[in-house]
Amino acid sequence: MDVGVCNNVLSQARGLMFKKESLPLLFVFKSKKRRAIHSFFCIPFIAIWFDGEKITEIKNVRPWMFSIKPKYKFDKLLEIPSNDVTFKEFIDEEKI
Repeated sequence: MDVGVCNNVLSQARGLMFKKESLPLLFVFKSKKRRAIHSFFCIPFIAIWFDGEKITEIKNVRPWMFSIKPKYKFDKLLEIPSNDVTFKEFIDEEKI
């Protein structure tokens, strides 16, 4: 899967906001924490949290959600926007 990498504060702060079309975005953090995300100004997306290479949680995120926080600490987050073909395949396979 082709992804855009968000590994600095500016790219992580912007994420999918204001984008009508985007590649899936991989957020890479320096430490493991339970960071909250939001979906203001975003199209629907799937959020997949990772601890290293292990998936710890998956959520289907609707627009305008204030605080989405996973159950576990993570160091990577993959956001797959609804306009990406992978989103539709993932929804069908995982039934989320």
